[in-house]
Amino acid sequence: MHQRNRGHVRQRHLASVAGAISLVAAGIVAVSATPALAVPPHPGRTTIVVSPDGDDRNQGTPGKPLRTPAAAQAMARASAHAGSTVTVELKDGTYRLDKPLRFTAEDSGTGAKPVTWTAARGARPVISGGREVTGWTPYDAGKNIFVASVPKGQDSRQLYKNDAAAPRAAITIARGDVTVTPSGMEIRNPALGYLATLPDQSRIEVESQDSFTDRYAPVQSISGTTITMQQPAWQNNNWGYDTLAHPFAGGRLLLENSYAFLQEGQWYLDPAAGRLYYRAAAGEDPNGQSFVLPYLESLVQIAGSYANPVHDLTFSGIRFSYSTWLSPGSPIGYADQQNGAFIPKAYPQPADYLSSCQSGCPLFEGARNGWNQVPAAVQVAAASRVTFSDDTFAHLGQVGLGIGLDADANGAGIGLGVTETTVHHNLFTDLGGAGVVVGGVQPDAHHPSDPAMTLRDITIDNNLVTDVAKDYKEMSGILSTYVDHVVIAHNEVSNLAYDGIDTGWGWGANDAGGSQDYRNRGLYNYQPVYTTPTTLRNTEVTGNLIHGVKKVFHDGGSLYNLSANPGAVFSGNYIYDTLHTVGLYLDEGSRYVTMKNNVVQDCGVWVFTNSYGTINNTSDNVLAHNWYNSGVTQTPNAAQHNNQLIDNVQVSGTAWPDDAQDVIAHAGVEPALRTFPGVSQ
Repeated sequence: MHQRNRGHVRQRHLASVAGAISLVAAGIVAVSATPALAVPPHPGRTTIVVSPDGDDRNQGTPGKPLRTPAAAQAMARASAHAGSTVTVELKDGTYRLDKPLRFTAEDSGTGAKPVTWTAARGARPVISGGREVTGWTPYDAGKNIFVASVPKGQDSRQLYKNDAAAPRAAITIARGDVTVTPSGMEIRNPALGYLATLPDQSRIEVESQDSFTDRYAPVQSISGTTITMQQPAWQNNNWGYDTLAHPFAGGRLLLENSYAFLQEGQWYLDPAAGRLYYRAAAGEDPNGQSFVLPYLESLVQIAGSYANPVHDLTFSGIRFSYSTWLSPGSPIGYADQQNGAFIPKAYPQPADYLSSCQSGCPLFEGARNGWNQVPAAVQVAAASRVTFSDDTFAHLGQVGLGIGLDADANGAGIGLGVTETTVHHNLFTDLGGAGVVVGGVQPDAHHPSDPAMTLRDITIDNNLVTDVAKDYKEMSGILSTYVDHVVIAHNEVSNLAYDGIDTGWGWGANDAGGSQDYRNRGLYNYQPVYTTPTTLRNTEVTGNLIHGVKKVFHDGGSLYNLSANPGAVFSGNYIYDTLHTVGLYLDEGSRYVTMKNNVVQDCGVWVFTNSYGTINNTSDNVLAHNWYNSGVTQTPNAAQHNNQLIDNVQVSGTAWPDDAQDVIAHAGVEPALRTFPGVSQ
């Protein structure tokens, strides 16, 4: 890519250094279960100071700080109830949690007197769900394998070395090395015969990277050439669309999580024995490195009730780090369907599902409304006027920030119901899942049984989202599903296996009048044909910079919409470096969407509308005044579907006209905000 337009070099540098973030934190603190209230609440303005060197018997003053966030939370509640404007100020250091911080309506402020959790001046406090690993000793000197003791019973799918995710032990195999069966796999390659001799076989997992899904299933046992897999993970990963057995475009197949698979730089955890193994590079001493093993599956849970939501709460200048998510290693596995939605339990299947249900089938449609979502390390539900500003979400084993996901993805047991919430100028990097996910996928998300469940007026602006979705690779950098007015503006999204920014859900099946396509598939045997629109409307995706995406999965698009989205406008976005995949993608059921004034560079398909045939309602869209320099225009049946292409311009090379140059120069994080904590310039 030879683009030299103004602004481009700056943006590329900003993204490239984000992955090297290293925020040094000192002082490990455990959160006390029952913090004491150090001083009585008082009106006016209250600042509560917390330090790893403090004491929860103190008064929370600069000279006598508290020690734990839990103690500060108790004091903040009392002060807010007494009418104070409350600021909880975290000094430099690491605040290690022994359970997630839970914020309810009791932690709320008011519009005039909010409650703010913030870093002290010059500090970079870390809210951590991990433990440091030390005391490495040689285990197999010939292979440079070391071992360290960790608490017995502690499991994790992540390990962080020097503030970057280290890969689990894994090997790649050819799809032809095995044959998929209803109960597992038969080994065809004799070189894999050693698998039957391995210990801890139930910890081994299969990962299948497909066309738009990234699937995990755990082994039950291996005998001879027969691999028996745990259920329902195996069956759920092998029916529907883009399955493990029959991917639409077969990608890598891996065996993971066995000591026998250890290669340089990889690790293996034996929870039963409380032993962590690491295979070092030649000459490397792991005792000279920093290792953190996560043990919490969420760090912060913000949720009130629909009648009494959390409100007027801000988090600023805080780093959230070190979490894991264990469900994919359980018998549930990770039966991925798209962008972090997965099948969480057994459903009735046809007996011949390996042949009859590889491109959908009626019984598969019966599972659709029960899909769950990957949870987030920081969770928000039943809340209003919550703000995350100048924070860092780094080294997390799942989604960084989840706003209004379904209840199953929230530790508080309540989902949806978030309004007037802002995500401004944060860094999201080194995450297992997406950076930000807004909205649910189940029926209450698109047709709420309680109006208070509706997500409304969410703003995601000026964030740097880079090197995320490293474990659940099919997730986009930013995903918004069913939201009434979300603004996604001036973000930089880069370095992803899948899409950059995705909006919408449901493939048009939940829109008013339904979809003839899904009538034919049998979905409406399991759900109604809705007569009213979904809550998805008025989406604004403007001024974003998207690059370095689509590194693994060819399906999907750098900028993507799914289902009817009345009033949606995608404008002023700049897309480049996408391995010649799709730039602008209007998938099934997309309606009433305008994509205008975008610059799409070096794509194989600059625009695609999934409007084949006459039955999937990808209709009534406008594609106007966009610039592109390569790639086909793939808009089948455009006139029949009333998809209008107006004054789109193809240029030669990078000879962009002035208006396109202006889009390029202004895409991404706004100039005054192009610095992030821990990211060198």
